[in-house]
Amino acid sequence: MDKLKMHTPDIAEQNYKKLAALFPDAITETTDEDGNIIRAIDKDVLMQEINTKVIDDGQERYQFTWPDKRKSMVMANTPISKTLRLEKEKSVGRDGTPGGVDSENIYIEGDNLDALKLLQETYLGKVKMIYIDPPYNTGNDFIYEDDFAQSADEYADNSGQTDEEGNRLVQNSESNGRFHTDWLNMIYPRLRLARDFLADDGVIFISIDDNEQENLKKVCDEIFGSNNFLAQVVWERAYAPINLKKNFSVSHDYILVYGKDSSIMVQYKNLCK
Repeated sequence: MDKLKMHTPDIAEQNYKKLAALFPDAITETTDEDGNIIRAIDKDVLMQEINTKVIDDGQERYQFTWPDKRKSMVMANTPISKTLRLEKEKSVGRDGTPGGVDSENIYIEGDNLDALKLLQETYLGKVKMIYIDPPYNTGNDFIYEDDFAQSADEYADNSGQTDEEGNRLVQNSESNGRFHTDWLNMIYPRLRLARDFLADDGVIFISIDDNEQENLKKVCDEIFGSNNFLAQVVWERAYAPINLKKNFSVSHDYILVYGKDSSIMVQYKNLCK
């Protein structure tokens, strides 16, 4: 098969249908700014059904946020229409033969956000383990430019670095006024999708250093649930002589570990005793 054509599922639409199935009496209609009839959810009915407080904008609450976070959430749920194309010349068969396509493994080149969306239908809820090594945001890293402020034409015309597949990359320097914001907008939708890939007993490992460790932990607590945090592993990545570059010699990074459902992980632990 030279082409595998896919249209990614609309996660937001699927979530709406789940909510409608659970609370059909909360589904209603209203009008938008142009006077068109649109579907809606009755907040008051929903509050009665779930018996908890719904926080409105402006009310104080514990939260972790940054500029464009809402748009980043939308980006995670927005479907795309793209194609995965098989490249036989880059493929290797099960026996190591160049150009072979009988391997059970798949290697995909391209923007990882698009790739994750394209693989949703096949691998949703089936992955046992995910390991990612994202840009550490040291000030010299290149990240995918998910710029919400630019139109598609402006984005296409914008000069900058690209990866091997032509996806736009931008160097996130410390002088950038959106230094942490751009990194968070890049990592958030990808982690949202990664969570949906995990099986109920699945685990994700994420490498990071001091630059974004705190922010990554907060993002993961929100996406995976703080109750599903399993460990923050200290990885001794170097055994170099003492280097007093700043205040301390930093020769370690971290690996954050989260489970899809920590209660299942606990059951497995008990079985091993």
